[in-house]
Amino acid sequence: MLSYTVYSEAGGVGKTSLAANVARAHERAGLDVLVVPLDPQDGNLSRLFDVDSDRSDSSSDSLVRHLVDNPAGEFDDLIRTAEGVDIIPEHNTLSDLPDHLAREQSRAEDFGDAYNIYAQLRRVLGENDVPDRYDVLICDPPATESDHLYNAIYATRNLLIPFEPSAKGEASVEGLEELATNFAAQLNIDVGVLGAIPIGFKGTNDQREIVDDVPFEVPEVIGDRTSMMEGCWRQQCSAFKFVRTHRNTRRDYEIETLAEFDRIARFLETQGGITPPSPPDPGAIERPEEVTV
Repeated sequence: MLSYTVYSEAGGVGKTSLAANVARAHERAGLDVLVVPLDPQDGNLSRLFDVDSDRSDSSSDSLVRHLVDNPAGEFDDLIRTAEGVDIIPEHNTLSDLPDHLAREQSRAEDFGDAYNIYAQLRRVLGENDVPDRYDVLICDPPATESDHLYNAIYATRNLLIPFEPSAKGEASVEGLEELATNFAAQLNIDVGVLGAIPIGFKGTNDQREIVDDVPFEVPEVIGDRTSMMEGCWRQQCSAFKFVRTHRNTRRDYEIETLAEFDRIARFLETQGGITPPSPPDPGAIERPEEVTV
């Protein structure tokens, strides 16, 4: 199974949009994809795919309940599907995840048992056969160092880094390299960086130099697609569905962006040793007859 966490220390770089659209690109190629978004804030991946209706329902089961070994239902009942992608929607209990995990750790230590608060997502996924049932696992944690992030990294062992091609974004990439190295050493695991994706590229000389200096592979460079991505959030769908069903005219730069998402997915699949059964031509739009205004 290919597994990775999409993470950037800087907010607002398009992290969640990248995670959602690359997940969709994997699915377009015939792969089974599970996305585990872990952001306790609103405006997250569950919202983008319109699967967050139970977010504030205190009586509903949630991933957090499973992480602290107190489920209120079956793991599979947590899963929702949008555009062929399976998603475990965020729930408001994610805000209290550190407190819940700390209590479980304290309880275990009272009985002389070891308890790794960062290993709980990996445990839950393993107990429910996720590595055997899915081809791709993607985690989308918040843009802060937190138990959410560390559980994601511990579960996936790989990072995909979106970044703004600016001095600030360059510093963020360097900081993530150090974070991954330190976290791997602390927990005695290997953490790899599959690649870095510049987002909002406008072609200036400074930006070109920054991209050239990134210490990781850069499979694609995505331009400024603010209008397109805002449209996706407004319509609560991936860019592939947005262009297919909400654009009455084809815009070449948007089709190229879809192709970039497809090529990023193929790059990551190659990194993970996965061969997709039916990859489309990059940027190809399914069922063009469904296009509406």
